[in-house]
Amino acid sequence: MKYSKLVFTAFILVFVSTFAFAGGHSKKSVLIVVTNHSELGNTGERTGYFLAEVAHPWHVFKEAGYSVEFASPKGGFAPMDPKSFDLDDPINKKLWHDLKVVENLVHTQALPSIDLSKYSAIFFAGGHGTMWDFPDDESVIAAVRNFVESDRPVGAVCHGPAALVNVTLSDGTHLLEGRRVNGFTNEEEEAVNLTEEMPFLLETKMREAGGKFTESDLWQPHVAVGGVVVTGQNPASASKAAETIVEMLDGDSE
Repeated sequence: MKYSKLVFTAFILVFVSTFAFAGGHSKKSVLIVVTNHSELGNTGERTGYFLAEVAHPWHVFKEAGYSVEFASPKGGFAPMDPKSFDLDDPINKKLWHDLKVVENLVHTQALPSIDLSKYSAIFFAGGHGTMWDFPDDESVIAAVRNFVESDRPVGAVCHGPAALVNVTLSDGTHLLEGRRVNGFTNEEEEAVNLTEEMPFLLETKMREAGGKFTESDLWQPHVAVGGVVVTGQNPASASKAAETIVEMLDGDSE
């Protein structure tokens, strides 16, 4: 009898601890959002999402125990910037050799139809394509507002912060007003000779919206944290931005 009671008690303790872990700080899912836009201005070249800015955050979240799903504003096919297809990068290679992940990237979920309450965080991957479809997309704006106002992390890297530039919160204030942020800098855009091709300059737009824009030198990793908003400057910042979000979710950030 005593043995049975001990077994029963142990079972209850395991059940309660498991249930508690499945609460507000559970390891659930992270939603990575990518662009549907494939034309690089008037250059005649192709663009889309930047592979490392998807692969590196994906890897960080997976290693931390989070499942990862993919979405885009329209759903369906998400184009990859062909210049970013670098399989010498071991993380890129790891993602590209995972058939299920590739299938989910090829057939993304439509952001407007997603139940956002399922996700612990949302992450907007970069790539020049985002500059055309992220800023004015109502589902993108609504998703950012949803996560910020429910105190869940919003991440974005490189050109991914284009998702933030037109977001107004429910109280009428602009999301970026007074918030520490960064993204692909004007200097970096000039370095890749695409200043004239962009519909706007991301750094300029973020500053105009009231963001406290911080930056590092060209191509150097840099992450800014403004409340639950985590922004990375360039591809080299993708892993650090995701790691910062994991720290927030796991309660390790200050």
